[in-house]
Amino acid sequence: MKTTIEELLAFRTVVDTGSITAAAEQLSQTVSGVSRALSRLEQKLATTLLRRTTRRLELTEEGAAFLQRTRAILDAIDEAEEQMASRREQPAGRLRVNAASPYMLHAVVPLVAEFRRRYPQIELELDTDDLPIDLLERRTDIAIRIGPLRDSTLHARPLGTHRLRVLASPAYLEAHGRPRKVEELATHTLLGFTQPESLNRWPLRGPHGDEWQIVPSLAASSGETLRQLALAGVGMVCLSDFMTAADRASGALVQVLARDTVDVRQPVNTVYYRNTQLSARITSFLDFLAERLAD
Repeated sequence: MKTTIEELLAFRTVVDTGSITAAAEQLSQTVSGVSRALSRLEQKLATTLLRRTTRRLELTEEGAAFLQRTRAILDAIDEAEEQMASRREQPAGRLRVNAASPYMLHAVVPLVAEFRRRYPQIELELDTDDLPIDLLERRTDIAIRIGPLRDSTLHARPLGTHRLRVLASPAYLEAHGRPRKVEELATHTLLGFTQPESLNRWPLRGPHGDEWQIVPSLAASSGETLRQLALAGVGMVCLSDFMTAADRASGALVQVLARDTVDVRQPVNTVYYRNTQLSARITSFLDFLAERLAD
């Protein structure tokens, strides 16, 4: 049987206080409880640590040697607990965050400088993947997922929703004309996703219902690639507001078929495994994102 922390603490406290009664009072335990802990420790070590007389307790040679090790073990535990308490007050350590490249570039990266000023001891590691990853396999602390969640084993925290819009550059519209009806999209160059196929269902109202299933003239796996193609005047695209807000504000991209657009919003969530108490570095990032993205 292995020695327990309770037994080591009883042994050290008895030596420091000079009696089992005083040790029991300091540890808020019964005298019999402390005495039993000492007896168990000696039985496990198969040696006598303390000689007991009616007046005093005296360390044996083996007890003096073991006391030195006991103090080192308990001091190390105290130091580790103090370090964890310090981390709760000032979070520290490596934090691995994964997101689709467009969300990382347009939503997370602009906030990184402020986060590092607030939490200088957290070492951020930012990874991008356009498709969901396995958090355990990739040793990732937090992933940011866009769209409906499918993995029920993960805990999720909402970051908000972003509207989808059909967009094109002024140069493209000047060269090819602005569609007035949804059906006119059939004559235009449409930029779509290789996967998932659901992203090629545009939120446009018409005789077909509230969705328009496009067949991309040009497809890419990344929304950022499609955004760059749209900015270059290659074709029309349907993208989420989080990655096009600046483009729309500057006029680099303009919305088309606005009156026929259904208000469809993509949910965004942070996801993570939570088998035990979350570390301070994870909760600090979750709270920071929720605070800043809500603004």
